[in-house]
Amino acid sequence: MDYVRLERDESGIAVLTIDRQEKLNALNPQVTEEIGQTLLDLEREFPRAIIVTGAGDRSFVAGADIEAMSTMPPLEAKRFAEMGHAAMALLDRTPVPTIAAVNGYALGGGCEIALACDLRVAAENAVFGFPEVSLGILPGMGGTQRLPRLVGPAVAKELIFTGRRISAGEAHRIGLVNRVVPRGEALEAAREMAAEIAANAPLAVRHAKAAANRAFDVDLISGLEYEADQFSLLFSTEDAREGMGAFVQKRKAEFRGR
Repeated sequence: MDYVRLERDESGIAVLTIDRQEKLNALNPQVTEEIGQTLLDLEREFPRAIIVTGAGDRSFVAGADIEAMSTMPPLEAKRFAEMGHAAMALLDRTPVPTIAAVNGYALGGGCEIALACDLRVAAENAVFGFPEVSLGILPGMGGTQRLPRLVGPAVAKELIFTGRRISAGEAHRIGLVNRVVPRGEALEAAREMAAEIAANAPLAVRHAKAAANRAFDVDLISGLEYEADQFSLLFSTEDAREGMGAFVQKRKAEFRGR
């Protein structure tokens, strides 16, 4: 991998870092493909959580590489968008929780990566936005679909139609990010959040994510049926017996992911 680094720690937390600092970590086809391949590799490992961040403190991902896009004919542009959709779907649908640690610019494709994660931690210098309409295009890696689901259609349309950039504080106010931390501390805060998640029963967390994601795809009754199925399935696991047994015995549970 030329532009994507992957680190793992003993607690099962994986950190995926997009490192193309000379271009503010901007996405081109190679970077996008490397993100997707790294996530595919991680799916075989089942870490406890995945953190996605950008190298340096100037930029999470500044967007797509405009120079690379400027010469794309329509069919190549569609393939680029579909490559982005595939990578974002892997983030969105991976069984384990994902956290974006956002430092600096998260514009266009960068904001779309953050949206595809389950949770978002932003440094106070983070800047979010979708400037695509000022370039004669529109968000093409899921922004028009995921942003309305997260912040509501009216707020999402305002951001997409105007191309306006917003601060980390405003992003927090509208529900785009979960937490704002001082500059330089986004990754550490994301690690702390991931550690909280990793301390819980991994199968329970995975099934909880599956149930929460289901809410976006089906009506309430169908979603409740799916929730009941996931709830009951977990009663067949060693982790459930360990977790409830530890509570009754007033001791710390030791989860094994079985």
